[in-house]
Amino acid sequence: MKNSMEKIVLGAFETIILNGKKIKAKIDTGADRSSICKSLINELGLKQSGKKIKITSAHGTTRRGIYKGEVIIKGKKLAVDFTAIDRSKLNARVLLGKDVLEKGFLVDVLK
Repeated sequence: MKNSMEKIVLGAFETIILNGKKIKAKIDTGADRSSICKSLINELGLKQSGKKIKITSAHGTTRRGIYKGEVIIKGKKLAVDFTAIDRSKLNARVLLGKDVLEKGFLVDVLK
């Protein structure tokens, strides 16, 4: 039995279940918030919260809508708010940031 204080170790990329579908996700300790490719929003039935937030990245500042999803990662179920952006040309269409990682995860990039 796992101690509730025990952290789950993740690698740089993980297969997650998002709204019932297996998806490859990039784990990013430098990202404050999680994001999802716009092309997945309808496919997964994600609902917009009605809020928009300002995101600053290496590409500048943008306002993005927030979409709610249910993520299962290594057996742990979480409600996650994603910002939407085009990630179709990147290695993973989902990025999990510190908003998820602070809920009991450690990252080992060698894993």
